[in-house]
Amino acid sequence: MKPEYFFTEDDKLLITNAILEAEKNTSGEIRVHLETKCKEDVLDRAAYIFEKLKVHETKLRNGVLFYLAVDDKMFAILGDAGINQVTPEDFWDNIKAEMLSFFKEGDFSKGLVHGIQMTGEALMSYFPYQLDDVNELSDEISFGEK
Repeated sequence: MKPEYFFTEDDKLLITNAILEAEKNTSGEIRVHLETKCKEDVLDRAAYIFEKLKVHETKLRNGVLFYLAVDDKMFAILGDAGINQVTPEDFWDNIKAEMLSFFKEGDFSKGLVHGIQMTGEALMSYFPYQLDDVNELSDEISFGEK
């Protein structure tokens, strides 16, 4: 299945709105990328996409990528150096576990939305929203091989 068709239009809207809502509470930036297959280690592939989408180019190095390879049922969450410097080592583990519980039930959009919400809430204490905050990265879901 082409990744563009993995989510319904309503699901895509829910995910995009979750990103917008999460970014109202934090200066952190969130991206979501879907592709069909992951032909290498999922963290290596996510790191490659992270760079291609320029998630590492935020002012505070506080970008996050949610990466999903839909046919291979693989996913990863990557946070940039600014986040990883101030958060505990297992910061992403709870978020991944919560998302996985939804994924196992086949509810990928709800799992992704929940993970985005948890990320926004968690980043709020480390990177609070600033009045002069600029949206540095697109909030749209990106698809396909990059």
